[in-house]
Formats: sequence, structure tokens, C-alpha cells
Amino acid sequence: MNAEQLKARQAPLKAAYQQDPSLAQLTLSSVGRLAPTEQTVRLETGHGKVLAGLHQAAGGSGEDACSGEMLLEALVACAGVTLQAVATAMGIVLRGGQVCAEGDLDFRGTLGLSKDTPVGFTAIRLRFTLDTDASDEQLATLLRLSERYCVIFQSLKQTPQLLLERQRPT
Repeated sequence: MNAEQLKARQAPLKAAYQQDPSLAQLTLSSVGRLAPTEQTVRLETGHGKVLAGLHQAAGGSGEDACSGEMLLEALVACAGVTLQAVATAMGIVLRGGQVCAEGDLDFRGTLGLSKDTPVGFTAIRLRFTLDTDASDEQLATLLRLSERYCVIFQSLKQTPQLLLERQRPT
């Protein structure tokens, strides 16, 4: 997709959202089915089924997807798609590249071994390796705008309000 095609796709959306901001407000969702005897969750996505379980460092078999790794994968996917869209809009030609996310965590926290050890990631690093002739100035702008418009990056950076609710089966 080139810059004109991207603008053509986004123009009617932008116009509609400008006219009626409520059209831009969506609620995305995900539902998982519990399998208590195996301590897994089956996610039925629009792109296939994913079975998530404990990471090996928390007692899992290593056969199932790890939700922590899935979070990093979501960051890589969102950042990569956003970067490419921004590059297209800026007229920067990308011949290829790679996005890598690494996250540090201490499993003593999630296993309840240390109340002083945080549960979850304490640091996440996102790296781009880009095959392009863009100047250093263009790349700095590309990365700044990609960070600004990446939904997952911004959700991790500026923690959204989180609610935990219990609902009775219907």
C-alpha cells in the first residue's frame, strides 16, 4: 500500500470521526474458555484458536502460549503495523526490517515467593531494525510518531483504568 492508498482508506474514517466523535469509540474484546483441570484458557480469535497456559518458569509444560509472551507479541505486532503505516504516510520506503520486544520479570513475584518482588514486567524494550535509506532525522521522526500512535505501546506506557469484575453465569 502506498501513501495515497492509505490516505484514501483513512480519509472517510477521519471525516466520519470528525463529524461524529462517538463513531471512533469502540470496545474491543477477547473471551477465553477455562479448562481448570489443565490450567489453560482457550482463546477463540478471529484468526484461529490459541491455548494459553503457564510459562515453564511458573510450572507450565511449555506447550501452551504464555500470556506474557502474548503481551510482547501484541506490542511487536502493533508497533510494527503502526511504524509501517507512519512510514507510508511519511513517504519513507522500507525494504524490510524486524521488530523485537523483550520484557524482564521475576517469577518469584507471580509464584508468591517474595512480597517485595513485583508481579509482572519491570522493564520492556522495543527495538526496530529497519532496512531503509531514510535519514537519521526521518528515522527519529518515524520512531517518535510510531510511539505516539501505537495503541499497545501507549496502553502500557499510560496504564488504562483496570477493573476486575465477577459475573454469574447466565
